[in-house]
Amino acid sequence: MSRAIPHPVLSLALVLMWLVLTSFSLGNLLLGTFIALIAGWSVEHLHPAKPKFRRWLAIPQLFFIVALDILRSNIAVARVLILGPTHPAYHSGFVELTLQLREPNAIAVLAIILTATPGTAWIEFEQESGRLLLHVLDLRSEDDWQDLVRNRYEALLMEIFE
Repeated sequence: MSRAIPHPVLSLALVLMWLVLTSFSLGNLLLGTFIALIAGWSVEHLHPAKPKFRRWLAIPQLFFIVALDILRSNIAVARVLILGPTHPAYHSGFVELTLQLREPNAIAVLAIILTATPGTAWIEFEQESGRLLLHVLDLRSEDDWQDLVRNRYEALLMEIFE
């Protein structure tokens, strides 16, 4: 059973969602079941390796740093967008960063951190070279961003995961 339907709860939820979004008929039931099974088999191959934490005490430290940075970024974005013309001019742009992280779970956490921070967007990542393309709403210096990501987030993530 687990081989034929590797994620039964996910598959059932997808079939039910399909039937809620479409009109109920035998054809929609069969099509929804087919799509749910394909999705379940696909998800089976997406599971990353389990994270191995090396230094648990760095997790709360990273959490508080990220929470503070998100609060600061919310204030900065509000100043730029809401106060607009009275605020000094800002320059948005793309920043190319080189990451030392190679652990997939640590990279995923970094992606969540940078995407959750208002004013930044994770655009592209090349795993082989460690190159990250980031869009920043208020870009002052690329070197500042390289330093911020490397010393503030990446260093702690390397302590936690690697």
